[in-house]
Amino acid sequence: MPLDKFVLILTIVIAAAGVTVWVLAMFLTAVQFSGWGVLMLIPIGLGAYIIARVVGDRLNNKDDDYYDGIEK
Repeated sequence: MPLDKFVLILTIVIAAAGVTVWVLAMFLTAVQFSGWGVLMLIPIGLGAYIIARVVGDRLNNKDDDYYDGIEK
């Protein structure tokens, strides 16, 4: 496994753990303040969408994989 993919996976796992705790805290806050708190879920969803698109683009980009097939 190339080092850049390993670091990317490790970064994603750490970020996912942090985001999970943050989303849970925001959800619990939204439940307590049901009127305005639900509006806080919109930026959370938008951020999750952007992160998913960036990670998906990074993993599926053929230009970044050029040097993976070269013998070292």
